Amino acid sequence: MLSINDKAPEFVLPNQDEVEIGLRDLSGKWIVLYFYPKDNTPGCTTEACEFTEALPAFEDLNAVILGVSPDSPKKHRNFIEKKNLEITLLSDENTQVCNAYGVWQLKKMCGKEYMGVVRSTFIINPKGEIAALWSNVKVKGHVQEVKAKLEQLQA
Repeated sequence: MLSINDKAPEFVLPNQDEVEIGLRDLSGKWIVLYFYPKDNTPGCTTEACEFTEALPAFEDLNAVILGVSPDSPKKHRNFIEKKNLEITLLSDENTQVCNAYGVWQLKKMCGKEYMGVVRSTFIINPKGEIAALWSNVKVKGHVQEVKAKLEQLQA
């Protein structure tokens, strides 16, 4: 797992419109990089909608919000259209970036074990370092917590 002050692992992933977005393209900005398991599921929908609602406040803080899951760009596009999302979703179909950030882990549900995304959020500072991180995120109140932390880091 990554730690505070670690250099954020590089990534280049396609967004919902199949446009590649990389960490290097966002140099000098604050980045909220959040990993979630699957489009159109209850927790993931709530999280995406709350990040969309808070987007103007994050933009005021010079921050970009990027959601990452193993879903395809097409699934992301459908999710965005269905829920009127305004955030950018990145597709990590081969889970390479999920692995680099340590969020692709063994999970258990109903007695079955499988590999999946552990809901996690990273704030990356303008120098490309991990400034804050959350693992095993509970969706309720999370977006406000991330915004408060970003404000604190910028103060």
